[in-house]
Amino acid sequence: MAGVDMDPDVARGLFEEGATLVLLGVPEGTELGIDYKSWQVGPRFRGVKMIPPGLHFLHYSSSNPKSMGGEVGPRMGLFLSMKPRELILAHWNRKEEDLDFSPSQNQEEVERVKEGLRELDPFLGPYPYDTLRKWVSLTDRLTKEVAEALQPLSGRVCAFSDVIPELQLTHTQDRAEQNLPRNETACQSMKEGLERLPRMKQREGTELRFSSIPKQTYPAGATPAQITQCSMDLTYALSCLLDQHYHQQPLNVLGELQFAFVCFLVGNVYEAFEHWKLLLALLCRAEEAMRTHKELFLGLISVLYHQLGEIPPDFFVDIVSQNNFLTSTLQDFFQFATGPGVDSTLRKRAEKFKAHLTKKFRWDFEADLEDCAPVVVELPEGVTLG
Repeated sequence: MAGVDMDPDVARGLFEEGATLVLLGVPEGTELGIDYKSWQVGPRFRGVKMIPPGLHFLHYSSSNPKSMGGEVGPRMGLFLSMKPRELILAHWNRKEEDLDFSPSQNQEEVERVKEGLRELDPFLGPYPYDTLRKWVSLTDRLTKEVAEALQPLSGRVCAFSDVIPELQLTHTQDRAEQNLPRNETACQSMKEGLERLPRMKQREGTELRFSSIPKQTYPAGATPAQITQCSMDLTYALSCLLDQHYHQQPLNVLGELQFAFVCFLVGNVYEAFEHWKLLLALLCRAEEAMRTHKELFLGLISVLYHQLGEIPPDFFVDIVSQNNFLTSTLQDFFQFATGPGVDSTLRKRAEKFKAHLTKKFRWDFEADLEDCAPVVVELPEGVTLG
């Protein structure tokens, strides 16, 4: 881990007041990082020191020795909320290829490590303060409570889902009971071969616990006109999500947007990117909500400003259709945020943000998109148009 040049007195103060992660037994060559920076662990590594208080994302990937190819495994990580002078202790579990934080529950062991912290200091890498400002800008809306609620029950955010078969078909009889052909019979087609593969499901407790985005965007008993309106203006669907998950603190939905983005950007979790897109589309197309939730949408502009600075502008372009998800979504947002009845502060901020994106990424928000065509909506069963 490379050091950070700083004033010795500042470094001493950070050492005294900052939190410490003592990570023992991490194999040499493991890719490990905290927040926005990662390193390859060397033989002397024992942890990270001078960590500023607050929410952090510790992430790591096990790797084979160079003599065995040096392949790096999928990334996993966890959010940690750290207090001033706190010490968190973990040991590497070689069998699971994961960090075991149970030693942190042993106060005697923690105190013993604290007493020997100065001797341990040469083996602790300093927190990467050169990336702290960027990390804070990406997580300033994400609280400890929101991160804990969204993180899997297993406590680990994994780049690849931990999946298991829906049915345990260990024996030939098990397959027969499910009307499946015996394994030794030859497949007659690719389709048959795929159908023989076991159906998989995510292992319970490993799922990210994102808010559920309403699939029905209109209230029960809605008229055809109301269904059409609610399909163009997603305020009702957004209200359902906020009432169900963030009734006390609606602005915490921005924390979820940041959580999903960090899990994708730093944790390499594609599922998180998909949720980020769905949640962003819901927020950007809630026209009426922009008139009543000014602070929420001012916060959304700030969150997006920092997030979009971290991704190449062509990242959102669909390879097949060449459509840019982000420009079409933000075009709706800018149209609604500058519409009648919107607070002047939000309108001006939206116009300024639009100009910034146009200049930086050369995105055209004025072009006519196919999305301007009439919206086709599914009517509830039994509802017909006269």
